[in-house]
Amino acid sequence: MDLNDLLNSKDAEGRLRIVQELVPGKEITLAHVIASPDPVMYQKLGLNPELDFSGAAIGILTVSPAETAIIAADLSTKSANVDLSFVDRFSGTLITTGLISDVESGLKAVLSYCEETLGFKVCKLSRT
Repeated sequence: MDLNDLLNSKDAEGRLRIVQELVPGKEITLAHVIASPDPVMYQKLGLNPELDFSGAAIGILTVSPAETAIIAADLSTKSANVDLSFVDRFSGTLITTGLISDVESGLKAVLSYCEETLGFKVCKLSRT
């Protein structure tokens, strides 16, 4: 039995058995700014609802390996006046809040550093 047979083998009932594996790369797969979100989004995401919503934004970043979220949080908060709303070193998720220009600036700093210094493959910053 070769590797292809093993990966595509069927169980006793004839169902295809698929082997899946996560191999973290050095990449940023999502970098997005939600400009002027509806205040209810803050509430639904568990973010600080007492913010001044004029000119506000939510920044979302997904990185791999997941521990890079810690570096991204540090870079983002040092390079722009953003609040660190959520960071998860297990899933690689970072959420920042602040003024639109600050959130965008913080995410751009992370993208630049990860690409130029750490050699990551990064996506483009998107905005809605």
